[in-house]
Amino acid sequence: MAVIEIPVRGRFDLVQSIGFGFGQRDAGDGSVMRLAFCLDGYVTQVGAAVTQPAPDVLSCEVLGDADPSLVAAQVARVLSVDVDATGYDELGARDPLVGAAQSRRPGLRPPLFYSAYEALLWSVLSARRPQRQMAGVRAALARAHGRVFEVAGQQLAAVPLPADLLGVADFSGIPAPKIPRLHGIARAALDGALDTATLRALDPAAAATELQRLDGIGPFYSELVTVRALGHTDVLPVNEPMVRSVVARALGEDEPLSPDRLTEVAEAWRPWRTWVAVAMRAGSVSP
Repeated sequence: MAVIEIPVRGRFDLVQSIGFGFGQRDAGDGSVMRLAFCLDGYVTQVGAAVTQPAPDVLSCEVLGDADPSLVAAQVARVLSVDVDATGYDELGARDPLVGAAQSRRPGLRPPLFYSAYEALLWSVLSARRPQRQMAGVRAALARAHGRVFEVAGQQLAAVPLPADLLGVADFSGIPAPKIPRLHGIARAALDGALDTATLRALDPAAAATELQRLDGIGPFYSELVTVRALGHTDVLPVNEPMVRSVVARALGEDEPLSPDRLTEVAEAWRPWRTWVAVAMRAGSVSP
């Protein structure tokens, strides 16, 4: 076990991230963020317990046999603290709409899926299925075929590595047609097509096009990956109905914005359109 310090530039409150539930995880509570995931490269799993001893630093306790610095770097990406957010803070100070969203969840930055691989697994699992139900299935799959860590006094399981997922022929709660799609994602990961850093370096539209080559991944789920896994700050989720509705309400409009109207409104948010969209949506739900 090793402990790595992660510097934070700009406002950040870890408690806001802990209380932010989505897809792969339930909203937690307390002051420790517990993580368990496939390390970038997809050949080992790790765990991490993250605390915030001071506003400008995180403490990351690393579990597993991987290079602690690599684990800390991925944790920084997952928590969006690999980005200097002082410009985002300044945007809120001069834009009343953004400032109001920030004030409802002060210090929130978008918590991300652990990787493109794990975001795609969730996409296939959750498609046309109740999210809460499939979150339970994901957790069961991780316990059965992944790796369980004792993270800050609690057990937490990381999902199967791609090589192990290929050995899962069936699983309770996963409809049979989804298994080949999960295997396709696993093979893409093993082939190097789902390296998160490589996808992040692409133009987001080009990355989305590549992701849509996978069976079961259309525009909505490819956008999920580009917006909520790669770590971009300025990709606008135009295919997310909730974002269009929340922004419409903030503007005093009765109907959800069209994608074109959202794009027009969001011009003022550059280069932080992803973060503002997440803040607007998060601010509409109590933590």
